[in-house]
Amino acid sequence: MTETKDFWRGKRVLLTGHTGFKGSWLTLWLQRLGAQVTGISLAPATNPSLFELADLAKSMDSHFCDVRNDAALVKIIRQSHPDIVFHLAAQPLVRASYRDPITTYATNVMGTAHVLDALRGMDNTRVAVMVTTDKVYSNNEWGYPYRETDALGGYDPYSASKAASEIVIASYRDAFLKQQGIAIASARAGNVIGGGDWSEDRLIPDAVRAWQTASTLEIRRPQAIRPWQHVLEPLFGYLNLAEKLWNQPELAGAYNFGPPSNEAATVREVIELARTAFGQGQIAFGEVNTGPHEAGLLSLETAKVREILSFGSKWNLAETIMRTMTWYRDQQHGADARRLCEAEITVYETLQ
Repeated sequence: MTETKDFWRGKRVLLTGHTGFKGSWLTLWLQRLGAQVTGISLAPATNPSLFELADLAKSMDSHFCDVRNDAALVKIIRQSHPDIVFHLAAQPLVRASYRDPITTYATNVMGTAHVLDALRGMDNTRVAVMVTTDKVYSNNEWGYPYRETDALGGYDPYSASKAASEIVIASYRDAFLKQQGIAIASARAGNVIGGGDWSEDRLIPDAVRAWQTASTLEIRRPQAIRPWQHVLEPLFGYLNLAEKLWNQPELAGAYNFGPPSNEAATVREVIELARTAFGQGQIAFGEVNTGPHEAGLLSLETAKVREILSFGSKWNLAETIMRTMTWYRDQQHGADARRLCEAEITVYETLQ
């Protein structure tokens, strides 16, 4: 991590979505690396929230602003003069996208366009990493993992909105920002877990809520297969991708981030490991799929990041789940959330 620490010290970094789960972890990591962080996001959407528990606002320039509000967004971005941009702000939930597709499209497609358009004419910005999802692919639920060159698509509004945002990102890169000297990449990450996520309709947060109150966790799709990874894995990838693009802007493009394809696991496997790590918990497995359509099989090919970034997962699934459930258990018993996150980052930084 020595080169990475030296690189980020003093860099002006704009981070959208800084109050969310991944955004909070990335904010803390950037602060530790010595970056000057400006955040743009809605107020925290959950109670509790990692952003508030870790008291992240005190060490950054934090703004509560909707990315759909282009005038306010542009003003903040241009006043911050960012060297590097990470765009994480999104409506991130599949089931919520069925309930409110218009907000999902407006946030994920037009919000992305607003961020990119604000960078036009910014002569100091050199890199932007636009975070999308592994769900951007036209998913036929076949056996092979999806590559960055596979067709985009989406059945549910969330997936479709993220696929559409990929097209917007590519268009702004090719039509405007490449000529301006800004390297634009999209980062497509698999299912991310870790301490400090209290979002709705996510497997581990739902499990923690149920088990901490001695309730039974109901599982809708126990056989669904996903590429699970600890939150620090893709975040480390994003940091390394930005650093690589700073020196080699010709590498701009789309990148998958996820565990080895052979480590994709079912919801049942993940939740059984989580219960063992947590030490208790009742589970009710559904026998039939309920609710709106969600993909049953999805995995990513990550050869590109292994080749270009020399990047690979450091924690396997069992280690990831053990660390995640230990975080929640320790935090429930009174441990400080910021210190728990910093300890995880410290351990991760020492791994080769």
